[in-house]
Amino acid sequence: MSDPGAVLADLRAESEELDALVAGLPAGRWAVPTPAEGWTVAHQIAHLAWTDQQALLSATDPDGFARAAREALAAPLTFVDEAAETGARTPPAELLAQWRAGREALQRALAERPAGGKLPWYGPPMSVASMATARLMETWAHGQDVAEALGAVRPPTARLRHIARIGVRTRDFAYATHQLTPPEEEFRVELRAPDGTVWEYGPAQARQRVTGDALEFCLLVTQRAHRSDLPSVRAEGADAQRWLEIAQAFAGPPGKGRAPSGKAATS
Repeated sequence: MSDPGAVLADLRAESEELDALVAGLPAGRWAVPTPAEGWTVAHQIAHLAWTDQQALLSATDPDGFARAAREALAAPLTFVDEAAETGARTPPAELLAQWRAGREALQRALAERPAGGKLPWYGPPMSVASMATARLMETWAHGQDVAEALGAVRPPTARLRHIARIGVRTRDFAYATHQLTPPEEEFRVELRAPDGTVWEYGPAQARQRVTGDALEFCLLVTQRAHRSDLPSVRAEGADAQRWLEIAQAFAGPPGKGRAPSGKAATS
């Protein structure tokens, strides 16, 4: 089991890095379009603020979360966009304050929860560490959209290990969300970390294998880049190849992904 305290510390650091990108923006820059179709910088921050509030509700009022989830899932294909659109109308300074207050409240709530307890969510219930990891993954992925929109470069950090791990653990979910039967055998995944070490998942002798740069793998499983733009990420075996075509670390229906840029970098 992951240490919730360590994940929460990394979630705080990831949030603060994104906060630093948007804190000094003039109000007009919040309307800059991001790579997510129809979403501006404001939509991205509004989405994070809304999702943090849903996670806080899950941690502090499970019955209230269940009611909110039923209402949201009545429109499964639109409720995320609708919440982001509503939040994006908030004046930037107010939206930033809401995101800061919400994520701080979530930090406190998760830190106070028993590590072994389960929290309800839109998919299967999650442990405290898993909830914190999911929030880190979303913060990093939407932060990537914001960084691209603003022309900022974010050096990869060791925090990517959380996103890589959730990317590996959601393999079967990716198959299921595409109405496919997951392979029975485990895959081997070997990723080159930012410090040059290798993160390893799955049995060493597995026939189905995925290798590559950790940053590129994280961009793939969060669908922040098309596979053709991530040349280091390679598969051995038909099942592993198929997984990389549908990989999705986030909850919900199959993501739209990103179109090829046509200018894939060499690894």
